[in-house]
Amino acid sequence: MTTTDHSMAPARPPGTSARLFTAVWDGAGAGELATYRRLHPRPTPAVPGRADEHLISLVEAAGLRGRGGAGFPTGRKLRTVGASRTTPIVVVNATEGEPTSHKDQLLVTRAPHLVLDGAALAAKAVGADRILVCVDRTDSTAIEAMRAAVTERTRIEPGGTPTEVLGTPPRYVAGEETALVHWINGGDAKPTMTPPRPFERGVDGRPTLINNAETIAHLALIAERGPAWFRELGTEDEPGTCLVSVTGAVKHPRVMEASIGTPLAEVLTTVREPIGAVLIGGYFGAWIPASAVGTVRLSNAGLAPYGASLGCGAVYVLPASGCGVLESTRVLEWFSSQTAGQCGPCVHGVAALADGMRARLGPRHERADQLERWASQIEGRGACALPDGAARFLRSALTVFGPHFEEHRTGRACPASKRQPLLPVPREIGSPTWR
Repeated sequence: MTTTDHSMAPARPPGTSARLFTAVWDGAGAGELATYRRLHPRPTPAVPGRADEHLISLVEAAGLRGRGGAGFPTGRKLRTVGASRTTPIVVVNATEGEPTSHKDQLLVTRAPHLVLDGAALAAKAVGADRILVCVDRTDSTAIEAMRAAVTERTRIEPGGTPTEVLGTPPRYVAGEETALVHWINGGDAKPTMTPPRPFERGVDGRPTLINNAETIAHLALIAERGPAWFRELGTEDEPGTCLVSVTGAVKHPRVMEASIGTPLAEVLTTVREPIGAVLIGGYFGAWIPASAVGTVRLSNAGLAPYGASLGCGAVYVLPASGCGVLESTRVLEWFSSQTAGQCGPCVHGVAALADGMRARLGPRHERADQLERWASQIEGRGACALPDGAARFLRSALTVFGPHFEEHRTGRACPASKRQPLLPVPREIGSPTWR
C-alpha cells in the first residue's frame, strides 16, 4: 500500500524559492477558495476543441519540463495535443507510487486549488472538455481534499471544465501513463504497448494530455506571472524550482521547494548521523556516494555524471550504519513483485536481478559483470520502463557499494544485517488488484 505521511510538513526554503508552497502557507487548501482567489485570479474557461496558442507559447518560453520523471518539455506536449483534430482530455497524474516521494500528494492535499487551476489552464491550452485527477485510492486524505476542492469550485465558480477525481489501484506501475489510460478506459492498470501514445489516442480514444500534479501547478503560476518570472530561479537549461522529498537519516523528513541547481548539501542540513549514500530520484533513480554530497547539485546536468537525474525529486539519505547491499536487494525484490506480468524482461529479467543481488549477500555469489550483463539484456525490451529502472538502480548499487559487496562475499559480519530495514517497501494489504 502506498500512502503519504501527511505529518510531513512542507519546509520553507531559504531565500526566495517559495512558489508552489505559497498556496500552502497562505491557507489555500480545500474549503479555502476565497482565500486562494485573493492571491490567484480565476483562469478563463477552456473552449473545447480550440487550443490557446498564447498560453502554449508562454509555457514553451518558460522552459518548463515535467516534474514526474522523464523531464519532457511541457510546452511541446501541450502543442502536440492542442494540434489534434479531436477534442482532448486532460489527466492530472497524482498517483505517486514511488515510496520515497510525497510531493504530489502533499500538493493535492494542501494546495488543491493551485493544482486545479493548473489543470483548468492545461485544458484551456489544448482545448480539452474534461479533466480527470488521479490519486492513489489508499490515500484517503488526498482524495477527500481534492474532491472537496472540486465540489467547492463547482458551487462557487460554475461553468468551468468538468472535473472528476478518480482513485487508482495502489500499484507501482499503475501511474505509468499508458497503464493509467488503460485503467480509466476500464482495463487493468497495466502498461500497454505503444504506439499509439496517449497524446495520440488515450482516454476514450481521444488525445490525452497527462502531467503530474507538480508540473500542472507550475503551469498555473507561469500563466499568471509569465515565463521571465519563472526563469528567475533555476538554471538556463533547467529553469524554475522543484519539490524535493527529503527522507531517511534526517531529523525532520519533509518536502522542500528549491531552485533547480541548488547544492544537494543545502537540502541535507538536518542529517542526524554520518551519510553512507544518497538515493536520488526514488527507486527509479540512482545512488550517489557520500563523497559527492558536498559538490553535486540538484539538476539533471549536475547528477548526470553519477547516472542519476532529478526524476520525481525524491532524496533518501542512507546512514553509514545501514547496508546499501541489503537495502538495494530489498528494493529489487520489491520491483520483482510489482511486475504486471506482461513480458519476459520484467517477469524473468527483474527477478533474475533480484535473485542475483540476494546471492551476492553470501560467499556463493553472482559476479558483478554477470549482473551487469543481465541488466543490459533487459533494458529497452519491456512493455514498460520497469526493467530499465531496475537495471539503472542495480548498476548504481554495484558502483557505490562495491566494497560492501566484497565484505559480504568474504563472509565478514555486516552489523546492519541485524537492524530493522530502512528503505520503505510497501506491503500489499489483501489481494493484489489491478482494478
